[in-house]
Amino acid sequence: MPAPAQPTSRPTYRVEPRTLLWVLAGLCLATMVPPADLWATIHHLRVPDTDDAMRLVEVRDLLAGQGWYDNVQLRFLAPAGVPSHWSRLVDAPIAGLILTLTPLAGRPLAEGLAAALWPMLLFALFCGILYRGTRAHFGGRAALLALIAATQTFGVTIQFAAGRVDHHNVQIIGIVGLALCMIRGGFRPGLIGGGLAALSLAVGLEGLPSIAVAGMFLVGDWCLRGRPALPLLTGFGMGLGVAAPALFAAQTAPPLWISTRCDALSPPWLWLALGGLVFAVCARAGAERMASIRARGALALLSGAILLAGFALAFPRCLDGPFPDMPPLVRTHWLLTVNEMTSLPKFIARGQWEALVFYPAALLATATATWMTWRGPQRRAWAVMALFLWPGLILGVFQFRGLYIASGFVPLVAGAILDRALRADMAPRAGLPRWGVALLGGSLVSTLWMAPAVLAETLAPAIRTAPDPAGAIACRSEEALAPLKTLPPGTVLAPIFMGPAILLHTPHAIVAAPYHRAIPGLTAAIEGLGGTQADLARVLTTYAVRYLVACPARPAEDLQAETAFATRLARGAERSDRLVPLDLPGPLKVWRVVPDSVRAGGGPAG
Repeated sequence: MPAPAQPTSRPTYRVEPRTLLWVLAGLCLATMVPPADLWATIHHLRVPDTDDAMRLVEVRDLLAGQGWYDNVQLRFLAPAGVPSHWSRLVDAPIAGLILTLTPLAGRPLAEGLAAALWPMLLFALFCGILYRGTRAHFGGRAALLALIAATQTFGVTIQFAAGRVDHHNVQIIGIVGLALCMIRGGFRPGLIGGGLAALSLAVGLEGLPSIAVAGMFLVGDWCLRGRPALPLLTGFGMGLGVAAPALFAAQTAPPLWISTRCDALSPPWLWLALGGLVFAVCARAGAERMASIRARGALALLSGAILLAGFALAFPRCLDGPFPDMPPLVRTHWLLTVNEMTSLPKFIARGQWEALVFYPAALLATATATWMTWRGPQRRAWAVMALFLWPGLILGVFQFRGLYIASGFVPLVAGAILDRALRADMAPRAGLPRWGVALLGGSLVSTLWMAPAVLAETLAPAIRTAPDPAGAIACRSEEALAPLKTLPPGTVLAPIFMGPAILLHTPHAIVAAPYHRAIPGLTAAIEGLGGTQADLARVLTTYAVRYLVACPARPAEDLQAETAFATRLARGAERSDRLVPLDLPGPLKVWRVVPDSVRAGGGPAG
């Protein structure tokens, strides 16, 4: 008899954990930018911030034939204009994208596509650097987890959102890349790291504290360890000392090479960069004679004293920071009201709970990196991360923008800790049980901190005293400003935050925008919109204003006990024979200014 047939076993399918992580990372990347935001950026050129609007205005001017070295915005405080302190090194690739896409989509759509694509391309570069650096020191799984954490870190995602064409994302890439080069060590990584530091300085000085701390770390490391630390120090000094002057010359007109600018890469900061180069060369040349810690320390102290003394003697204005000439009126009624300049206590006092989402993850990442520097493996990697996190966290307590660069390190810390939570043999070494490591890793994901922020907003709405950001967003949108495009071009006096959007979406000139190099315009807007009728009349005359624009949702701060005349005018409680109201659709209130000569001559007001 034939043997009975044996039942066939069904094949079993097993999905590798690494595959699941890749799928999760792909989903997080695909959903990081909401489709509605992407659509609004592409089709309506909606950008997250005033700086993004001003960047696009600069790019348009460059494409229209304005010179590479000519960064004066001529429609800002016309006719003289206001020189920008931003870098053409960021304008150029955005302009290149627009030129490439224009034959395919037309200029308006090309601008929107470029504004959407540029942050995406930068985020791809950031992810590549983050993945490679994390994998090299903590393994492939930690690198995948770091990518996932990056898509959930608000301090990162807001800088790579659709339309975010400002320079902070470039600085995050540069400083994180510098840190990974410092962890790796050696002459070539030091050279690359120095070049990245120079690029960060060339596009803006926000990364200066991080670069200064990095330089001091490398000098201290050389003083302690001697020859093993010399290649990295030499590479960094040469990379920074050569690249910084080269990038400065590439974006600065030769007649301005000796001009001191405390708010941009210029002679004061080149002095420090070149000083670092000379120090690195001296350390390399005298390596044989610098065998003792005492000798290396003496050279470091002498060089530091010469550099700082020379800076103080040659550039004393810059000792007061990047805004040495800002009057108290502008500092109080503009600078200290900007969110990126706001302190943590002020956020709490004003009930801006959404801002607090950024702080817990940065605090935990800083504490974790510091702890692992002493108790965990890969101590150099943790020490370098802590080195960059601490300055950002401390500065962030006093100025929110201090968290910008520090937030770029949160995913790296989160990836490494979450990876440890998945390895039972590694968790006890951190001094925490496995569940504690997992809880810590989860707490480094900043999206989870939305829950307490939403809860605080729900339970204590009356505490909020900060103005609603929705009102400002509505007033500077393309839809709100479209009616202004139908008016003959002229100079507009509008709230400070609306200036860049008016330049971007209309042909008009402006009096004020949120930039410290335009102190007269800032003063005029503060006094004119927040002062008396006489104050407003003086500003309208001085700047030959043709249109007065008010955003009823965001009135100016009152400079006196009574409500400002412009605010009462917007509410319909006042009238002026010099201001003719225009019946335009949308949220804005608009008046045409009757020139004094017409009023004096008895001409028609309309």
